[in-house]
Amino acid sequence: MTAVAEIMDYDEVLERFDPVLGLEVHVELSTATKMFCGCANEFGAEPNTQVCPVCLGLPGALPVVNGKAVESAIRIGLALNCQVAEWCRFARKNYFYPDQPKNFQTSQYDEPIVFDGHLDVVLDDGETFRVDIERAHMEEDTGKSLHVGGATGRIHGAEHSLLDYNRAGVPLVEIVTKPIVGAGERAPEVARAYVAALRDLLRSLDVSDVRMDQGSLRCDANVSLMPKGTTEFGTRTETKNVNSLRSVERAVRHEMRRHAAVLVAGGEIRQETRHFDESTATTSAGRKKETSEDYRYFPEPDLTPIAPSREWVDELSRTLPELPWERRKRIQDEWKLSDEELRDLVNAGALDLVAATVDAGAPPAEARSWWVAYLSQQANTRGVELTELAITPAQLARVIALVAEGKLTNKLARQVVDGVLDGQGEPDEVVAAQGLEVVSDDSALQAAIDEALAAQPDVADKIRGGKVQAAGAVVGAVMKSTGGKADAKRVRELILAACGQ
Repeated sequence: MTAVAEIMDYDEVLERFDPVLGLEVHVELSTATKMFCGCANEFGAEPNTQVCPVCLGLPGALPVVNGKAVESAIRIGLALNCQVAEWCRFARKNYFYPDQPKNFQTSQYDEPIVFDGHLDVVLDDGETFRVDIERAHMEEDTGKSLHVGGATGRIHGAEHSLLDYNRAGVPLVEIVTKPIVGAGERAPEVARAYVAALRDLLRSLDVSDVRMDQGSLRCDANVSLMPKGTTEFGTRTETKNVNSLRSVERAVRHEMRRHAAVLVAGGEIRQETRHFDESTATTSAGRKKETSEDYRYFPEPDLTPIAPSREWVDELSRTLPELPWERRKRIQDEWKLSDEELRDLVNAGALDLVAATVDAGAPPAEARSWWVAYLSQQANTRGVELTELAITPAQLARVIALVAEGKLTNKLARQVVDGVLDGQGEPDEVVAAQGLEVVSDDSALQAAIDEALAAQPDVADKIRGGKVQAAGAVVGAVMKSTGGKADAKRVRELILAACGQ
């Protein structure tokens, strides 16, 4: 029986125990069709409109393997430094849920398509931690249950449930780590950094849109504790379907604290699945965790084995794109960034945005400054991720170009960016609609300067007497009279010229 106990202080957990992690990441592949049938593989369609006898598991329906999915799985394995199986096959994983129409899942068991790899992940301070990969295997996704009524959105307390089988049969690759030991106090950070690095890798391979918010990338986080000085793994729990990087870190930290409290109180950890609550950063019990024997795996009789030729694997290896860590090193060299500057860009989630802005024609320094400073502030104010801001790299590059052309000041540029963020149109449209373009006509500026000098004769006399720093007051007056639309540098030049300096 599990003793009831509060969670333990994190520092005390680390004094008493060593954490052991195991991360299972499910990746929905972005193939045109499902894993074993010709139904469309698209997110967001009307419920039960992308189904057929095969993915509904109707009698007599026979599956056919999606070749593109096999190719994607091999490319993932190659990028993760895995070995590619010379021969592998599918198996039936038997279990019943309402959203699993066949009552079994077509998966791979002891013969995965790729195995024995690793991924080096960079932590927040630049330290590299190697995560060893046990395997990555192909399978199909289940349907989706929607529990209506109740307070939690889960089946407990719901009035009724609805089933959408559009997702049933969507191609999945499940990437399973070997036990992660030695992370110590940084275990939660390692978990987050690993999923983040894996997401970047998968995006670069263009095998998935890796949208955690839509479920195309999901992490199951296994946690156990070993008392200090021991080597035998403790009983693990599996927190299912964690759907954000922040939540992965918080779920691991919570489970470490919960396990420790239970164990120190004399209780036992129950091997079970857990659900993570975003609002409280806590987990709750799900179901008792089955073992592989409970699933009664046996070879799938309706599918032939897969035997990738060495020539095909070599060809796929040659088609791998520039991988994220290679790209970061190239960008760092090209932009002359320090390790700290590069790390800040990566941690802010801004590297891809800055790179795309540079590709659209902006200088790296200006692009980096906008995304890391002003736009990061705007994202925080608006409560969205940086990537969710309603401005594209191309639009920002245009704003930067307008500043470089002297048509906008930095202050006016921020107003233009705000207009784009608020849905007022393209940068040039915002400039035209709000009349924000810099006043560059010297005659118009001179009129404003003459008026400002006349209003401040004592300041004008100081400038004529050689105290050129006094020109700042006149510049300020001109900027005010032009609504901030004058080029301050040009205004200063004209003021000094007017005063014989």
